[in-house]
Amino acid sequence: MREAFTIGGVTIKAGKQAQVDLPIPNLYTHDPMSCPVYVIHGKHPGPVLFLSGAIHGDEINGVEIIRRVLKRKAVHQIHGTLVAVPVVNIFGFISKTRYLPDRRDLNRSFPGSETGSLAARIANIFLTEVVSRCTHGIDLHTAAIHRDNFPQIRAVLGNPEVARMARAFNSPVILNTAIVDGTLRKSAEKLGIQVIVYEAGEALRFDEVAIRVGVKGIIAVMRELNMLPKLTRSAGTRDAFEATSSTWVRAHKSGILRASKTLGMRVAKGESLGVISDPFGGDEEIVSASVEGIIIGRTNIPLVNEGEALFHLARFANSDEVVAGQVEELQNPMDPGTELNPAAELPNVQVLNR
Repeated sequence: MREAFTIGGVTIKAGKQAQVDLPIPNLYTHDPMSCPVYVIHGKHPGPVLFLSGAIHGDEINGVEIIRRVLKRKAVHQIHGTLVAVPVVNIFGFISKTRYLPDRRDLNRSFPGSETGSLAARIANIFLTEVVSRCTHGIDLHTAAIHRDNFPQIRAVLGNPEVARMARAFNSPVILNTAIVDGTLRKSAEKLGIQVIVYEAGEALRFDEVAIRVGVKGIIAVMRELNMLPKLTRSAGTRDAFEATSSTWVRAHKSGILRASKTLGMRVAKGESLGVISDPFGGDEEIVSASVEGIIIGRTNIPLVNEGEALFHLARFANSDEVVAGQVEELQNPMDPGTELNPAAELPNVQVLNR
């Protein structure tokens, strides 16, 4: 029998599970605040994986993804330990905002400190009480408010263990990104903890496709880490595609955007993505794709200022037609109008370098 797992002063025996409420700073009304953590401590040894949602308080897809993962019966028979934190930024979640009350971004406040700002104190609590007790992690995000991201993993692919997790997730896109100072990933890396970031959807909105991909991806990573039994890889899966770069198409003028393209669509260089006009439609300018690629991010608000980022395009070294076909293969089984088969496997990933 494994040793017990202790977090927040609570000890969970092997084969047991518990909800632990980590104390965080109180409201100024004297009301107590806590960060709920759900722990499943398996009977058998294995990795300790954390799942974190809503580090940005308005990015709520991760909350639903974690809820659905915890509802899976198989997850309660894991090897190793699962530490699930659906809402890290409780303050932002309650007020439906990205930030904390001190207007700081929690994901730029790590590793934090016991005596610093509110953001620094919450970052310190989460890092010391949760992250430092784990071996692996999956941090769940969405695009910012009024923006939308196509499901994608962000990871440092030069790290073999991180790359293994990223590819196992089977998101349609992997972005090979450098780690920014102050982020959870940066502090985890310094502690030797392997973390990938899942980005999909829009702030303050549930996106059913993004949620389904996220749930399946987490389960797939758990299988890859031998926390759950592995499935036989389906025949006919393709090798990963690699992009040469990704770039944002920006507004050349201020006005009202009428977009004609959406996420996951393949576009040719010079192809129209939409039109920017004045409020009366008298002065119009076509927004054209600067490169050939797939749209992996876009703005959702039609009111744009000159210089604003409108469409995020990923360029692939291989045929964009093949990549676009695999994107469609992903979207069909994940469509909210279809019944989800938990045993179904997603198409193989495409790897982006940026």
